[in-house]
Amino acid sequence: MIPIFGDLTSLIAALACGIVGLFFVLILSRRILRKDAGSERMVQISDSIHRGAMAFLYREYKAIAFFILAIALILFFAVAKKTALAFLVGAFFSLLAGYFGMQIATKSNARTAQGAKKSFNEALSIAFPGGAVMGLSVVSLGLLGLSLVFLLFIGKGEMELSNRIIEATSLIVGFSMGASLVALFARVGGGIFTKAADVGADLVGKVERGIPEDDPRNPAVIADNVGDNVGDVAGMGADLYESYVGAIIACLIIAAAALNTKGMMLALLLAGWGILASIIGVFFVRMKEGQDPQRALRNGMVSSALALIIGAFILTTYWYNESWKIFNTFFSVLAGLVAGLVVGFTAEYFTSGKAVRQIAQATTTGPATNIIQGLAIGMRSTALPMVAIGLATIIAYWLEGIFGVALSAIGMLSITGMTVAVDAYGPIADNAAGIAEMAGMGPEVRKRAERLDAVGNTTAAIGKGFAIGSAALTALALFVAYSKVVNLTLIDCLKAKVVAGLFIGGVVPFLFCSMTMQAVGRTAHKVVEEVRRQFKEIKGLMEGKVMPDSYKCVDITTRGALREMIVPGIMAVIIPFIIGILLGVETLGGFLIGSLVTGVPLAIMLANTGGAWDNAKKYIEEGNLGGKGSQVHKDSIIGDTVGDPFKDTAGPSLNILLKLMAIVSLVFSPVILFLNEHLMALVERIF
Repeated sequence: MIPIFGDLTSLIAALACGIVGLFFVLILSRRILRKDAGSERMVQISDSIHRGAMAFLYREYKAIAFFILAIALILFFAVAKKTALAFLVGAFFSLLAGYFGMQIATKSNARTAQGAKKSFNEALSIAFPGGAVMGLSVVSLGLLGLSLVFLLFIGKGEMELSNRIIEATSLIVGFSMGASLVALFARVGGGIFTKAADVGADLVGKVERGIPEDDPRNPAVIADNVGDNVGDVAGMGADLYESYVGAIIACLIIAAAALNTKGMMLALLLAGWGILASIIGVFFVRMKEGQDPQRALRNGMVSSALALIIGAFILTTYWYNESWKIFNTFFSVLAGLVAGLVVGFTAEYFTSGKAVRQIAQATTTGPATNIIQGLAIGMRSTALPMVAIGLATIIAYWLEGIFGVALSAIGMLSITGMTVAVDAYGPIADNAAGIAEMAGMGPEVRKRAERLDAVGNTTAAIGKGFAIGSAALTALALFVAYSKVVNLTLIDCLKAKVVAGLFIGGVVPFLFCSMTMQAVGRTAHKVVEEVRRQFKEIKGLMEGKVMPDSYKCVDITTRGALREMIVPGIMAVIIPFIIGILLGVETLGGFLIGSLVTGVPLAIMLANTGGAWDNAKKYIEEGNLGGKGSQVHKDSIIGDTVGDPFKDTAGPSLNILLKLMAIVSLVFSPVILFLNEHLMALVERIF
């Protein structure tokens, strides 16, 4: 063993990695902003998207702040003052990450379109760093905030340092809950906004009026471009920020329960090294003109993974382990990382290539066969990821027990910086394609931007797959932490109350998806009505003589998203309370397991089905099977429209639902136990 770090220096080293990540974010941001933003028209469109996105973010953050303060007060009086403080800091840093990422993403789009005017490679060299700002902001602010709060809670005292560390761990769980609450509202609100605008723009623009995608005559186009950012930049960032800190905290709690402070520091050091590995991966996203951009992005992912493996091997083998189990810890981390890559690249396989061509071919016989084939492929895509997650769990548990399961979640999430970067690149490329069309930059520029956009759909599917896989392991780790806190060593599935918990937990993801998809439908209906009104009432709009009132569509989707996100958000917090108080902690454990068993494959199916339908439409638009304007193309738009809320609202929102219910159960477990005991005592006295 090489004693590189003690407990306190390990924590400071993790904090330093967060600072290094933020410094790299600053370098990338300055480099992007120095690029040429193009013509006056391009700057005007980009500014409209930027103002719309930031206005939505401002209004969303105001709405979220109300819930943050309300829950902070409950934590302050019902749980612990320091837990409430950790909750506020976790929420604030999540909001900050979304703000940083959105600022740069909405300023990268015009610069990417201008880069496409020069060469394909120039466009990629702007779009990807724009996404990397979001990715590295997520992990850097997550680890920095968590380390700062941890150091504050450890403080100075008469107790030994190891005891102070263990005591601080029980208070820091609020940090993850703050991240979870912001993530749910950001994902649900952003998902409703982006897909309501997208569906409204498609139904009236492409289907009814027969005008191209991103046509400046369509009033919903700017709202659609704004939505890409609020959904896949701020929303995805908040999602994986929450998974990232949730996995670290679950690992800390499990290690603390075993009085293993060195294991706690290992979790922080692995996360810190993951930031450095993600930075290394950014430098490998390079390509020669004419090469496949998807390959360049895949190289970045693989390079980050390899860098993480090297660092994890050194940390686990030469620093952490002292016994004959020298490789067990390393292989626990590796199991999670491999499972994450399997989930991500399975999503890539089922949203590109042969699978997409099969859906496109099925569309030649109508929209019904398009939808049937898409659903079939989406369902099939769940098998390998679920097997990979299951095997990772078994291997990690066999090697290191429940601590190994938590480490596998850390392994999967350590390269979150690169994962979010690859995903956030997508909306930047999509916006660039829209700006190229609206600014009349010519077919060659549009073609390059659309190629970037098509790759962005697949990379988004990889990011969503990775997010879902990480949600499964993080929620499982949080469940294990919950069982430790409430002293739950066994869940008896022969008990009626546990079976009831399993069934209720299993149905909640379906109820949640129904609510979010209906929310998209209701808001999209209002957008459709507004777009139809403008085409009918604004003289000269269809002929392109006047510009539409785009702000009205942005306002409709903003108000709709903020209104519709409240009920699903409250539901995720309240249901675990009700189950735990009325039926007990064992039933609540069954509830959490039931939600995981159905929620994870449902999320994978929704994300991959929607991504496959979208890429099948784009495959036809490239000139295959009749190309743009053909009947096959029109039928593929129907499948794509159905898939929009699948992949960008319901599916991704499930990730946070599963984790939020687990973290609420963990944080409020003392309150749930207390109220359940008193309720049972009251029932006994009455009956």
